[in-house]
Amino acid sequence: MPDEPAVRELRLVVTADDYDAALHFYRDVLGLAERGAFASEDGRVTILEAGRATLELTDPNHAAFIDEVEVGRRVAGHVRVAFQVDDSVATTAKPAAAGAEVIAEPTPTPWNSVNMTRA
Repeated sequence: MPDEPAVRELRLVVTADDYDAALHFYRDVLGLAERGAFASEDGRVTILEAGRATLELTDPNHAAFIDEVEVGRRVAGHVRVAFQVDDSVATTAKPAAAGAEVIAEPTPTPWNSVNMTRA
């Protein structure tokens, strides 16, 4: 294993049709810190700090199992975005108050995490 990892950052790029609403949700509702913002005649981009990143690979059967445990039915597509927070109940309440669809109440899982809210 090398002293320095070959990959230093995982960056998830989300293309949002309603850029302003997405920025408001991730920056102002979830509280992700703005690290940079750039605009030109070609469009806008904002980079938000989301803490440490990991890449979790799963097969379709396990993805279906995750949905069953966390939500009770199949809801996720090929990409699932998850944020680790200190208080899942309080953190779920903020986006819900801002109009996010709560697809299941916070539910402890066998792997010691709590389910998601969909924006």
